Amino acid sequence: MDPVRNPYAPGAGQRPPELAGRDRELDAFDVVLERIARGRPERSLVLTGLRGVGKTVLLNTLRSAAIGRLWGTGKIEARPDQSLRRPVSAALHMAIRELAPHHRDPDRVDDVLAVLKAFALRANDSSAKLRDRWAPGIDVPPARGRADSGDIEIDLVELFTDAASLATDVGTGIALFIDEMQDLGPADVSALCAACHELSQLGAPLIVVGAGLPHLPAVLSAAKSYSERLFRYQRIDRLDRVAADLALCAPAAREEVEYEAKALDLLYEKSGGYPYFVQAYGKATWDHAPQSPVTDADVRVAAPEAEAELAVGFFGSRFERATPAEREYMRAMAVLSGEGDAGNDMDAAVPTADIATALGRRPASLSPARDALIKKGLIYSGERGTVAFTVPHFGRYLRTQPV
Repeated sequence: MDPVRNPYAPGAGQRPPELAGRDRELDAFDVVLERIARGRPERSLVLTGLRGVGKTVLLNTLRSAAIGRLWGTGKIEARPDQSLRRPVSAALHMAIRELAPHHRDPDRVDDVLAVLKAFALRANDSSAKLRDRWAPGIDVPPARGRADSGDIEIDLVELFTDAASLATDVGTGIALFIDEMQDLGPADVSALCAACHELSQLGAPLIVVGAGLPHLPAVLSAAKSYSERLFRYQRIDRLDRVAADLALCAPAAREEVEYEAKALDLLYEKSGGYPYFVQAYGKATWDHAPQSPVTDADVRVAAPEAEAELAVGFFGSRFERATPAEREYMRAMAVLSGEGDAGNDMDAAVPTADIATALGRRPASLSPARDALIKKGLIYSGERGTVAFTVPHFGRYLRTQPV
């Protein structure tokens, strides 16, 4: 079939042609927006899940929904080596710029921008040279005595409160979207929780929508004990069979292409229902199929190409980031996750004590490798004493690689 007309999109954060299986999350967010518009209290939202389940795509879709209701929005991607202050400043600046045309009092907007600039300028290290200092690009003088204490928790509470009041003036809200939220530093997580707590008590129309790996709730709970009640948590998982078939068939139908039932059976078996894999196998199958309807034979011919692409771009690029000691640790995890009942679930957690036994090492000696892998986002610890891969089917991939 014509590769130019291939509708599938296996890309990082790239929206698929059919966003299947996420109606529940989209409907729930619409309720949040409507409740806040009516002055009802609502919690901020946290999406969690493995790599490749479409968290970033969903985050972008939720942002589009907020923009459609004339909310001010901004988005950041957290990084382990970066303070929250600078990216939050840029994101809120964008949100305020979106609200400004709807506000009747330009001076009121400038007052909030002045607070934002004061908050932003605290990101500059006093020891840094003048040429290395960051200028936030806000054309008003910075405020004094508001959001400029240097304590990120105090400053973030004050900034969010003032920004929310601006949204109240125009009858909408502000939504700050944070991807890779688990990579925030402890002080920044604590400050973010404190700010959301203050906003919820005030009923202010500013919410945080975060996305991260499955251990993100534990990261938030470690920062503030009340975070379990502060956020609404939604786990984003693989697609069920109906949704996975829809993700494949709906785009194909628009190109007047159909799938045989056995082809869909095999595609679901290969992809496991993970959205990224559904797109990868769908794209390869389209390019190899000679005509409609697509058959299971077409899928079998195309599968090695999809798997080779995943091996390089999805699995291999992550494996290459690990040191030899970290690779040894992951290989032991992969072997253990493939034994017994765990072999039916590539995302099963593995006890760290079992890894130490398999490697003939003391558990304490493996802590540096484990902690480094968690920091790199390759594994996570959902429960004390266990670890699991953040990437679906990563254990299966490692078991096929030569030592």
